[in-house]
Parts: sequence; C-alpha cells; structure tokens
Amino acid sequence: MITARLEISGMSCANCSNAVTEALESLEGVASASVNYATDEGSVEYDPDRVSMSELYGAIAEAGYGVASERASIGISDMHCANCSETVATSLEGVPGVIEADVNYATDDATVEYNPAEVGLEALYQAIEDAGYTPVRSSGEEESDRDRRAAARTEEIARQRRLVLIGAGFSVPLLAMMVEHLFLPSLLPEAIAGVSIGWLAFLFATPVQVLLGREFYRNSYAALVKNRTANMDVLIALGSTTAYVYSVAVLLGAIAGGLYFDTAALILVFITLGNFLEARSKGQAGEAIQELLEMEAETATVIGPDGSEMEVERSAVQAGDLMKVRPGEKIPTDGVVIDGQSAVDESMVTGESVPVEKTAGDEVVGSTINENGLLTVKATRVGSETAIQQIVELVREAQSRQPDIQNLADRISAYFVPAVIVNALAWGTLWFLAPETLAGFVGSLPTWGIIAGGPAVVGGSVSTFEFAVVVFASAVLIACPCALGLATPAATMVGTAIGARNGVLYKGGDILERVRDVDSVVFDKTGTLTEGEMQVTDVLPVNADLAADGGRAVLASLSEEDVLRFAASAERGSEHPLAEAIVAKASEENLDLHEPEAFENVPGHGISATVDGRRVLVGNRKLLEDRDIHVNPVEEALADLEAAGKTAMLVAVDGELAGVVATADTVKDSATEAVDTLSARGLDVWMITGDNERTARAVAADLGIDTDRVKAEVLPEDKAAAVEEIQADGHTAMMVGDGVNDAPALAAAHVGTAIGSGTDVAIEAADVTLMRDDPLDVVKAIRISEATLQKIKQNLFWALGYNTVMIPLASFGLLQPVLAAAAMAASSVSVLTNSLLFKGYDPQSDYRVLGRLRPR
Repeated sequence: MITARLEISGMSCANCSNAVTEALESLEGVASASVNYATDEGSVEYDPDRVSMSELYGAIAEAGYGVASERASIGISDMHCANCSETVATSLEGVPGVIEADVNYATDDATVEYNPAEVGLEALYQAIEDAGYTPVRSSGEEESDRDRRAAARTEEIARQRRLVLIGAGFSVPLLAMMVEHLFLPSLLPEAIAGVSIGWLAFLFATPVQVLLGREFYRNSYAALVKNRTANMDVLIALGSTTAYVYSVAVLLGAIAGGLYFDTAALILVFITLGNFLEARSKGQAGEAIQELLEMEAETATVIGPDGSEMEVERSAVQAGDLMKVRPGEKIPTDGVVIDGQSAVDESMVTGESVPVEKTAGDEVVGSTINENGLLTVKATRVGSETAIQQIVELVREAQSRQPDIQNLADRISAYFVPAVIVNALAWGTLWFLAPETLAGFVGSLPTWGIIAGGPAVVGGSVSTFEFAVVVFASAVLIACPCALGLATPAATMVGTAIGARNGVLYKGGDILERVRDVDSVVFDKTGTLTEGEMQVTDVLPVNADLAADGGRAVLASLSEEDVLRFAASAERGSEHPLAEAIVAKASEENLDLHEPEAFENVPGHGISATVDGRRVLVGNRKLLEDRDIHVNPVEEALADLEAAGKTAMLVAVDGELAGVVATADTVKDSATEAVDTLSARGLDVWMITGDNERTARAVAADLGIDTDRVKAEVLPEDKAAAVEEIQADGHTAMMVGDGVNDAPALAAAHVGTAIGSGTDVAIEAADVTLMRDDPLDVVKAIRISEATLQKIKQNLFWALGYNTVMIPLASFGLLQPVLAAAAMAASSVSVLTNSLLFKGYDPQSDYRVLGRLRPR
C-alpha cells in the first residue's frame, strides 16, 4: 500500500469532500480516502497493483471535481526501437504520482502527466536513467530546453556519424577479404608480414566489436537485466556476437569451420549506418517545430511613454507595450493595431498566401510580416502565450499522441523480439538435427540457392554446426521491430506538421484518425458559413391599415426613423451581432439615440428595455406573443423577408406592434464550394442556427445544403443537444463553430473544430483548430487526416510485409548474416524516408499513393 496526496479543486462545502471520498473509496484497491474541504487536499491509501493513479484522477473527475496535475515534456537520448520507448514508459509509470506517460520513439520525447504533490522532474529523470536511457534535463527556461533537445539530437547524429566512419575504416580490409574469399579465391597470401589472414581479420574486427558493439551490449544488459525485456539491441548483440565468438573459437582451433570476422564487423557497421540515417531522418521529420520557431522576430522597437524608440530583445516585450513595426519587419508578438494601415503576410501561420489588410483595431499575429505600411501595435500576448508558441506546443502535443492504429504495432512489438529469438533458436536447432530434410524442402522451393550450398552432408561447403550458427545469426538479424515502431509516429509527425503549415492544428495523432472517420459535418451558420457581420436591409413601420386582424391596435404614428431609433436605443445594451447591426445602421443615419434603462436580455428571443420612458421590445415572434402582442399584421412581410434569407426582428413599443427590422448576413465566398466539396466526398452536411425555419432554409438552399439537414431556432445552450441528436441517428459528426459560444457543441461532437481562431489557438473544447476563417479548411483538415492514415498504412504494410517475408527467408538458410543486417538497417530507414516523402503534400487536392494527386 502507498499513500498519495492530492490537491482537489471545485469543492464548495463538506458534502463535496464527502462525494470525493466516496468516489475514491468505491475503487477496488483503495483502502481508505480522506478529503479535507478546508484545505482542498486529500490523501488516498491504495494498492498500485490493483488501481492506478490515472483511475484515482478519473474517479474524482467523474464526481465533478478537479485535481491538480502537471505535464512535462522530456527529451530522451539512446532510444533505438519501439521496445525502448515502451521500456521508458513502463519505468515512468512505475513512479508513484505519475498519472500517464507517453513515450514517442520517432520524436525522442516523453510526455508525462503527474501529481505535483507527489513527484517532481528529478524523479522522472531518474526513472529514465534507471531504464538505461539519457534524459535531456530541463533548465526551467523554455527556449533553453528546446536548444538542449536540438543540441542532444545534433550530438547524437554526430556521434553516430563518427562511429560509422570508425567502423568503416576498420571494415574496409575485412570487406576486401570477403570479396577475395567469395569471388577471387587464392588472391591473397596465407599470411602478410608473418601474420596469418585469420589473425589480421581478428585484429580489424575486434576494435569494431568493442567500439561499435559497446552500445548494443550496454543497452542489451539494461534491457535484459534491469528491465527484464528484450529489444532490438539484444537481436543485434546476439547476431554479431555469435559470428565473432564462433570465429574466435575457429581461430583458436577449438572447433573446425570458417571465419566470420568480416560478417561480425559489417553487421555492426551496417546497423550503425542505419542508426545514423534514422537519426538524421528523424531530425528532418521534426524540423517543422524548429522552422516555426525560427520565424519569430529577434528584436522589437518599443515606443516609450515620451515617444522615444528603443530596440529590445523580443523576450523583453511586455503586454501593453507599444511597438513600431516598419515595412518588411516581422511583428514581434501578438497584438492589436493602434495606428497605421498595411498588408500583413500571415502565410506562416494560416497558410494563406494573400496578405491581409490591417487597420486600427485589427488583431495581428506575432512572427507575421508587415508588407508595406508603418504600424503601431500594442502587445497583447507575449512569451509562451503568443499564437506561434501555442502552435508549437499543439504540434508537439499532437506528435506525442498516437492514433489507435498504433496499438496494433505496440501489441506486436511487445512479443516480437522474444518470438524472433525463439524462432532463430528453433531453426538453428532444426538445421543441426535434420539438415537433409530441410535442405530437400528448401531446395524444392522456387528460390535461389541455399547459402554456401548448405551443410556438408547435402553437398555444401560448411559443416552442419557452422550452417546452423549462420542460420541462427541471419534469423536474429533480419527481424526489424524498428520499422514497426516508426510506422505510425513518423507519419503522424509529418502529418501534423503539414497541418500546421496550412493553418490546421490537431490536438493529437488520435484526432487525426478520428477526423478520417467523420461521415457528417455540422456547421454553425453565423460566422462559420457566413461572415457574421449583420447589416440592416429593411425597416418597415406598421401601417394602421394593417391592424384589421382583430388583435391589439398597432401604432400608426411611428415613421421608419422612429422604429429604427427605438430599436437601436434599446439594443445599445446588447452585444449580440444583430444588435450591433441595428445600432450601426442608426449611427449611419445620424439618429439621436437614448441610453436604455431596465435592460433585460431574453436568451434566444430578444431584449426588453425602457427608452425615453417607453417600454420597447425587440425580438422574435415568441418574445411578443408571450406578452400578448399579435404579429398577424406583418406575417406576409415576415414570410417575404425570411424567404429571402433575412433575419426579421419585430419591434413593439408600449405593448403595441411598431414595425419590423430585417438584417442579413453575407455568405462567405468559399462556403458554397466547401459544402459542394464535402458533399462530393459523400459526407452529409448539416447547418445549425438560431434563425427561424424559413430564413434557415433559404440560406441552406443558397449554400446547397439539403433543407432536411437544417436545424433552425436552436438556442445556444441547445446546440450540443442538436449535435447529439444527429449522432444518435448513427452519424459520426464533426461540429464546426467558433470555439467559444459553440464550445459545448464542439465537445459533444465526435470531432470538434474551431474555425477562425486568430490568436486564440489553444481552444479547450476544440479537437481541431483552423487558424483561418475559411470553411474550405474543413476540407483540408479531412484531406490531411486521410492522407496521414494512408501513409501510416503504407508504413505498416511495409514493416509487417518486410518481416513476414524476410524472417522465413533467413530461417530457410537463404540469407547471409551480413545481408540480413543490411536489410534490417534499410527497413527502418525506408519507413522514415517514405514518411519524409509525404512532407511535400498539398491538401488543396486529395492524396494519392506515390504522390499522384487527383482533385475532387
């Protein structure tokens, strides 16, 4: 039993602490729990073998409360395969207080969520070292940490390069000896300078075994002894050592046979060369984050209170500082334009190549380029809060979270190395015990000849024991868990980078996979499919002649200006887009507006206020009908306006119908194309809006959305229920909205997509964030998802296919150990290369295998 201390939030009374206590004690494996409402702390005694820290946190969350946790990203050196990452993850999760650890072999990163009351970074570093690997220790400064990781990766690439050169230098004579033995027998004398060829081979092979093999031996020891598992290093150490030790035994006369010093050395050289190419490729695949960071400005021109200008480091800029940005300069940090007008190139953030016009009041994003005008910008977000830093963090987090398809590779990798060793031992033994039978079977297959002609008993040139050793070494060396471990994370790393380059940010590789599964896209109308900038199109005062409906009499004395003045004065207390449009129209007409009193907002229906001593209502039918004000006199006018796609609001003064004010929103230029493209892909396109049925259907018809897939008159708080209703019918929906007002609906959807986020990148409810205000980017998000999953499947097919084909060939005695080692090194490099070829993909079109694109 161990005791954990938890810092709990959200408790407001003693009943809350009791609820948390009961939730924790309901878990099997929890002996006792004590929660103190006064201190917001709790302690739990539990058995870690029966219940995990993650389950404790989950129980508290399900009870409706929060618990403090922190997340750390730690760089790791010396990982060589997927088994290495699994070993590190297991070691980290064994630390008391660690909630979850996700280790990515492709990015050499560990993402750890932990309880800060129980564990610190030093304990996490120690766990990584205990597993036999090297953590990149944090200095506490974000930029310094990134530099340390980059330096660690650069040093690893340089180290592998040195080892390759050293190994190649010692192996060139051995390679010459191998060529002489295979193709030019008797070319070399038996001895050189009195030293036999065999001892010369020993002298050249031994430094390779020590210098290049040392790393594999050390890692094998850590895997087998410390972690009680087997990884790729074990396979390499087994194969190379078998060839080397066997050759030493033959050289000393302990057994009869041939020498394989050249094989032992070349195995290590080829594998190390593969590690070097792999490290370099991983660095190239991870360049997206570095490229984003390199876009940041180095300095800023800050304007002092007295108007003086001073150039400072970007890190010295504080929120609220005024900055001068000249033409051609990068905007140092996120901010808002105070003065000036210019076009700003935002392509590095949004993927949009056309510069965006900026004037006073507009937001600007740090790292974007001021094209042609002089701007004065007030800094609003600095340091880690800037959009570019949030994008980097999102990309890094996305690369650490793998798709569910990776679970297949993980399950295979867990048993892969032990199975390979057992297979190699089994076939080596079978070749030793029944060489004639196996040689006859393999000889009947439509393949090339058995190596060395097979064992001597079937006419070959080597002894049965020697042949069995060769088969064992080849079968061990040919297997490659690396390719399997790299297949998913390498493609995910490139896919998320493509997304970031095009203004599409995914929260994780798992989100990439979920986007592909979407069969329905649900758009919020206002601000998503439309510009969200309402304009008044009609003001219709009610004529006394229209009152012959038996209802309450209407005002006959109000003019068009009077109706607009009353409506605008009342709406001055509202921030709703419709209210802003009415107030803006009145300002354009230079109308004298009054301050509203007794203002009341009626959610989903309208507003009520007192204007110049008169009670004014502005809203929909229900707002007036609930107050016994009949709208029959304007039904025909309402129908005409709504059929034209306009939003009509009724105005009543002192309990009498006064008129109608109609507004319209402009459909975005790309909205129709987005709907058409999604529909052509076989996706159902839905629209949710608070507009009345007629207006909603009219807008949907203009966009090409089936009117049966329109949900109208949906209140903001009911959008989530509308999405759930769509999904309840068997649909897998992506909800596209603004990320703030639509947050519950985004959370309810299979995939929540926030559009037009600007500088607000890290939107909690969104699985996907679109930097631009363009609904066509939804299509991009889906294309990138599908393309990444296709690339993952290509990699998995290659990795699984390689092992499925090559392991039997080695087991049948058809591959020399040195060729097996070369093939093993090439397999993981090929998976990375295939992923890197994906970097140039443009989501303007659908991805096709081998880069062939076919637009839809």
